[in-house]
Parts: sequence; structure tokens; C-alpha cells
Amino acid sequence: MKIAVIGAGPAGLYFSLLAKKHDPSHEIRVYEQNPEGATYGWGVVFSDVGLGFLREADPEFFKAFVAHHERCDYMEIVHRGTHVQVHGNHFSRTARIDMLRVLEDACRREGIRIEYDRRIEDVEALAGEVDLLIAADGGNSTVRTQYAQHFRPSFEKRRNKFAWYGTRQRFHPVSLIFRETPHGVFIAHSYQYSPELSTFLVEVDPDTWQRAGLDRASEDESRRYCADVFRQELGSNELLTNRSLWFEANIVRNEQWTHRNIVLLGDALRTVHFSLGSGTRMAMQDAIALHQGLVRHPGDVPAAFAAFEAQRRPASSTFQAAADRSLDWYENVADKMHLDPVSFAYDYMRRTGQVSHDDLKRRDANFAAACEALSLHERRQEAVA
Repeated sequence: MKIAVIGAGPAGLYFSLLAKKHDPSHEIRVYEQNPEGATYGWGVVFSDVGLGFLREADPEFFKAFVAHHERCDYMEIVHRGTHVQVHGNHFSRTARIDMLRVLEDACRREGIRIEYDRRIEDVEALAGEVDLLIAADGGNSTVRTQYAQHFRPSFEKRRNKFAWYGTRQRFHPVSLIFRETPHGVFIAHSYQYSPELSTFLVEVDPDTWQRAGLDRASEDESRRYCADVFRQELGSNELLTNRSLWFEANIVRNEQWTHRNIVLLGDALRTVHFSLGSGTRMAMQDAIALHQGLVRHPGDVPAAFAAFEAQRRPASSTFQAAADRSLDWYENVADKMHLDPVSFAYDYMRRTGQVSHDDLKRRDANFAAACEALSLHERRQEAVA
């Protein structure tokens, strides 16, 4: 097959790699509008479940993919200055740019051509030249926009504000830090992704953001303000910027996933909020499913598309529903701040409705026992009162 991929992110590159390794006769070309090496943000994180899909899809590539990951088997929820650890949560972290380099190198070894600094102006013409066109061009997909009447996308902008920083302070576990200030609650999502650096994503509701004057602050002023809010955790380390501008989560859905020989993949297809840490995982699972559809139906693009949708639509809906509940929890966290640190961490762990008490007990029996003891104590106090 002759295949064009628009977008050299995880979805487009991983699909290209799987397809070319399975059938070297495929002619695959990847087009990326940004220069080579240009990526924004800091680290990415995978759960063990997410990595399991990659291990099964291509064990050889998996070894190279995780070779330099930072790993940890617990997380911390920091509330009122108390660090509550929850074990049995295995995470693997890497720099986004390193992840893309591993994918790029693997693709090149298979003979896949990647053209950087190449914006596709005429998608219709390109679609007419190939058997399959994959639109993996991100949350602001130009392909999806051009064919909006066919894909019928919907967009939901959520209320909280985010700024994506890095720091040389190393947060070994995935850490969620909740800090009350005179202006309102600030949240940091942080984790180490290399021997020297951690991601440090700051979240705040719009009212707190305005009261703190961040609506009028420059990028550097915001950076310094947020560093001061979390000085207790950052110590002498500062926050680092890389286009660290305030933004809101934009949740993307599409009624239709395909049009003729064009298919949406990754964030172009659907966005999953980063509070679940599953956006990159979902993109790469999309790539696996589309590849499997083509393997089952060689040369039959409509049948391959149908198989892809049958496999991915249920998972997509489940993850987006869980992400919605997670977003609701964060946006209303001020109502939870009265809880003691253990109860707060318990509420956080169960925010999506997908983690039961028994699940937590299997992951971390000591944490579950502490929650049970606290609940029993509270019931006794109520009975006495």
C-alpha cells in the first residue's frame, strides 16, 4: 500500500513502524509541519497497563522504547504539607523529545521517510495519490478542520487554567501537590522523567488565577509566582519554561472517525485529559488497532477502518468519561480541602469511579487499612456525638 501520514507524533510514527515492519513493501511517508527536534512540553508518563500494550504489539521495539525510562511503583498526594503515599501504582516516565527520537530512529531503520518542516496545503490532492491517509496531526488537526462536515467534531473547553513547566527538582514518585493560598487553591502535577529533570504542571481555577494577577502576568512573572507558591517542594530549584503559557483543556470528540481513505488518529481523533496520564497511551493504542485492522483486511481499507472503530470506540468512550469525572474533581477540589490528608488521598484515588476500595486494597493494603481505620474512627465519633 501507499500510505501518507500527516503528523510525526506518537500515533503517526508508531503506526508507520508497525505497518512497515509487518509488510516492508508498504510505501510510507510521514509529513511533519514542525522542524525536526521541535517539541513542546517536558515529560510523558505511562502506567504499566499502557506499557503492556506496547510490549505485546512489538517486543523488540518495546525494549528500546523503555531503555532509559524513569520508573516508580508509588505515587504521593500532598495535602496540608502531608505526603500520603499510595503504592501499587507503577509508572514509567521519559522525556517527550526522547520518546519521539526513539520512534523516529526505529522508523528510519525500516526505511520510512519522515519529512520535517513540511505542511500539507492540499490534503485532498494527497489523499488522491495514496491508498491510505492518516491524519495524526494533533488536537488542532488541520485535516479534521478541512473535513469537519464529514468528521463532525465537537469541542469542550474546560474552565481550569494550566501552565506546563519543568524543574531540576526531582520528584521521584508521581506527585500531586495541593496548596491553599490567600487567592485560592493551586495544584501541581509533577514527576521525574530523566536523571536531571521533572515535569511540573501547575493547575488553578480561573477565579484564583485572576485574583493572583496571573491573567496580567508575563510568562516569566507567572513562572516566578508559581515557583514561590510551591517553594516548600521546589527548594532552591526554579521552574523552567518552554512556551509555558496558560491554557485550558480542550476536549475533542468526533462523530465520524473516517472519510473515504482518510482516518483520524491520536489527539486529532480524541483528546484525553492529562490528569489520567493516558493521552500518549491512547494514541499508540490507536496505532496498534489500525495496524491490526489492516493486517486482518489487507488491501481493504473500509473493512480495516470498521475493525479499527469496533476495537477503539468503546475504550475511547470509557477513557473520556473517566477523564470528565477526573476533571470535575479537580475543578471542584476547593470543596475537598477540608478533608484530612488520608481521606483526601482516598477521595482522589476514587475520583473517576473506576477504582474501587477493593482495587486499592489489592494495590496497597496498608493505605486501604489506614482509610478503613479512619472511617471507623469517624463513625464512632459520630455515634458518641
